[in-house]
Amino acid sequence: MSETRSDSPAAAEPEEDAGHPRRWAILAVLVVSLIVVVLDNTVLNVAMKTLADPEHGVGASQSELAWMINSYTLVFAGLLFAAGVIGDRVGRKRMLLIGLVVFGAASLLSAYSASPEQLIWYRALMGAGAAIMMPSTLSLLRNIFSAKEFPKALGIWTGAVGIGGAIGPIVGGALLERFWWGSVFLINVPIVIFGLIAVLILAPESTGGKPRPDFVGMGLSMLGLVSLTYGIIEAGDSGSWTGIEVWGTIALGVLVLVGFVLWERRIPHASLDMKLFKNARFSASSAIITLTFFGMMGLMFFMTFYLQLLKGYTPLETGLLFLPFGASMLVFAPLSNTMVQRFGAKAVGIVAMLLVMTNFAVTALVFDADTSVWVVIVLFLITGAGMANLMPPAMNTLMSSVPREQAGVGSALANTLRQTGGALGVAVLGTVMAQSYRSQITDAAPQLPDEARESYAATYGALESGAVPPEAVGPVAQAANDSFVTALHVTAFSAIGVAVLGLIIIALFFPGKGRSATPEPGEQKAEPAMSEA
Repeated sequence: MSETRSDSPAAAEPEEDAGHPRRWAILAVLVVSLIVVVLDNTVLNVAMKTLADPEHGVGASQSELAWMINSYTLVFAGLLFAAGVIGDRVGRKRMLLIGLVVFGAASLLSAYSASPEQLIWYRALMGAGAAIMMPSTLSLLRNIFSAKEFPKALGIWTGAVGIGGAIGPIVGGALLERFWWGSVFLINVPIVIFGLIAVLILAPESTGGKPRPDFVGMGLSMLGLVSLTYGIIEAGDSGSWTGIEVWGTIALGVLVLVGFVLWERRIPHASLDMKLFKNARFSASSAIITLTFFGMMGLMFFMTFYLQLLKGYTPLETGLLFLPFGASMLVFAPLSNTMVQRFGAKAVGIVAMLLVMTNFAVTALVFDADTSVWVVIVLFLITGAGMANLMPPAMNTLMSSVPREQAGVGSALANTLRQTGGALGVAVLGTVMAQSYRSQITDAAPQLPDEARESYAATYGALESGAVPPEAVGPVAQAANDSFVTALHVTAFSAIGVAVLGLIIIALFFPGKGRSATPEPGEQKAEPAMSEA
């Protein structure tokens, strides 16, 4: 049913040339398992209105709706790194199976939640299952594919992330049009059952040996990441970085993570070898992953408001408009390694980042209430192509810099950077947008109640609920649209600044054509990362 593959250099060398005989079938199963996790990150967004309805949903308040999303994110981000470390020790296949069971059970419980509080707790359990699963998918890939084929497999894995995020709103919208709200969670159960059976039959078990467990390091990483993520989420929800609940928890998270770094540097059996960060390309790849998701997740989050509230598209139509982004990633990500081999990681990375920046620039300079939907579609296609040629080389460098026996650590670190970068993007750019919108709408519509000026969605809700006098609805709606567009432009300019920083890092640290990606003297020797012809 399964086979054990040794991670010792002597035993692994002959298999390194060919990889596991069932590697492509295993990749397909891992992609399905990955898609259900990524899909669930976005599928709930389209169900918010239904869940708030006391008759057709669970009667959730605005705060409860936010925590239905945030509880998943908080637990997911906090457990990712520790789950990767544990997977390397107890077995990656075993962790994937455990994660699938937890995720499937939590999905079933979520579908039949009787109250908002229950759904929040079950969503947190889903986040735990996802955190247990996620590092195992990537570390298993590292184990079953040869160094030559791993970049291609990683491209397919990355494409699955893009398509999973894109089809989430489509699946959610389609289910809500035909079934009750619980169907957006119940759909996970048959996929999980298929994944369990396929993983049991196809996937080999692998571990990184039995090193001494670093319980203190894992504990510090969980406490630091949970505290940091909680502060970031609170800042994003409140649109402000003031208050003890925001800066206090962020400061605590940073201090604990500093303690984690100091602890890892002084013990011989560290969960994360801090010497890896002395490798400029490893550090640069880590920064690029974080910065890219900072800009993209922040801006894509607000594009949902633009399409649904300003342009008036339904949740299903909005989901379909995001599909070109995921489809573009799915097509171009598997080809990224060929581009790197032909032109070099630096050239490919610069062009890819410029493609991503195209979205930010057009949004900042062109977007208004009358922008054609075809402009949005083309931008999503271009952005997907950019992400597809930016993320796989960065992920490959990071994963290849980590010893094979610590593949779970590398996978967990990469996914933690993505999750933290995305959360920071939504929070920071959300604050920029909220403050810009409030300053604009206050001057343009002074008759609005204070609570209706907090965000574009709050103003929109006030207009729908009748809180604005009928004679003022037209002028206030126009003022809200104009203020939102202005705030969107300011947010996009902020994203450009982040992308420029990423562009500088790529230009300085990514290898050019013809340069090897071997580690610097005295560092951990790794497999070729950004290989060039």
